[in-house]
Amino acid sequence: MITFTICLLVLIIGYFTYGRFAERVFGPDNRKTPATLLADGVDYLPLPRWKIFMIQFLNIAGLGPIFGAIMGAKFGVASYLWIVIGTVFAGAVHDYFAGMLSIRHNGETLPEIIGRYLGVTVKKLMLVLTVVLMILVGAVFVAGPAGLLANLSPSRFDDMFWISVVFIYYILATLLPIDKVIGKIYPVFAAALLFMALGILVMLYVNCPVLPELWDGIHNTHPAASTLPIFPIMFVSIACGAISGFHATQSPMMARCMTSEHSGRPIFYGAMITEGVVALIWAAAATYFFHQNGMAENNASVIVDSITRNWLGTVGGFLAILGVIAAPITSGDTAFRSARLIIADFFRIEQKKILYRLYICIVLFSASICLLVYSLHDVNGFNMIWRYFAWINQLLSVFTLWAITIYLVKSHKIYWLTLIPALFMTAVCATYICIAPEGLGMSYFASYAVGTICVLIGIGWFMVWKRKAITIDKNE
Repeated sequence: MITFTICLLVLIIGYFTYGRFAERVFGPDNRKTPATLLADGVDYLPLPRWKIFMIQFLNIAGLGPIFGAIMGAKFGVASYLWIVIGTVFAGAVHDYFAGMLSIRHNGETLPEIIGRYLGVTVKKLMLVLTVVLMILVGAVFVAGPAGLLANLSPSRFDDMFWISVVFIYYILATLLPIDKVIGKIYPVFAAALLFMALGILVMLYVNCPVLPELWDGIHNTHPAASTLPIFPIMFVSIACGAISGFHATQSPMMARCMTSEHSGRPIFYGAMITEGVVALIWAAAATYFFHQNGMAENNASVIVDSITRNWLGTVGGFLAILGVIAAPITSGDTAFRSARLIIADFFRIEQKKILYRLYICIVLFSASICLLVYSLHDVNGFNMIWRYFAWINQLLSVFTLWAITIYLVKSHKIYWLTLIPALFMTAVCATYICIAPEGLGMSYFASYAVGTICVLIGIGWFMVWKRKAITIDKNE
């Protein structure tokens, strides 16, 4: 428990130290925000800071810090280190700057921000990648909750019935003003998710289970270690609990509701730190579960249910069901809402009229339903969709970090803050797609070589661009 406790403290201290440092680098001021300048009663709508934080936390969390951390725990104590280092120095910085840049540019969506700093071609690529990611999120986060609801209800209410119910909710949450559905139910679900994590944390110290310590070594304890190396597999498995490109797609929704730039650190950086804490707690709890039951169990829902029922009793079981059902659904609805905003911004489609919102939603929901039908009729369909979702998710974070780095250089700010994470995640994504079974399935040597080459290309491109940027700046 010593390593776990240290990691927990580092996450909390990181918010007050590195988070404040990142805030000083950006330099929030007292200018008016899009929520007041562009208020439309639908998407640009001022909300209280505490409510924005709860919505942002649930937006970016969902099941990510639970399921990802549980699967990542199989890799051993290395999972703790990645959650802490990734959250403080990469994920929270990524989320903070993405959100603050959106505020500075009238609530722009992620493709617009990336295109502003990396060019029109990259902007179009990001539009496609981001919308695909949102549709994947909507598809993969429906099947699980629908299946669980079907098991808990009479037989006449099967999977398809609950899928239909969830999609009806998605339509309402995507079309209606943000304060009508999301603003009302998200704080409740976020509180439940936090309460469940707090309960597990308390029971960890009550039970004091034997957990791996840093001095025991960072060796790979995964049962399939021979085919699933820590780098890069673990860094994609624990996505939302350390860094996630999906977060940057959600931040503009909250940027359109904030009334002060000074709220950025608690909302964006703070929500990511909170997610890191939740991920660390579940990684520790899962480690204890694997120690007691072996590592054969791959269904994260079963592990969550077992841990909460054994440690928290009836109330814990109820919260587990609430979390397993509500968390993915609330990630899916904001994914579709974010996709609507992205498409509307790109094609300059006014969103005050509900009919225009409906046109975009029809396309999004149709695509998602097709993917969902495929996943239900193919044995490996869901797993394949999930794996590609995870990789695209991390790839999006790479482009976001590079865009932020360019912004920092152009603004004469400390650019290594995001340059180092950008290079590292470039290596992770390039190596993963080469080595993963669902990717190219290349050998370790070839995959690591490709990852190294991609990093070197990134460094070379950045140095050439920076030299040109400095020359242009001097001439002006």
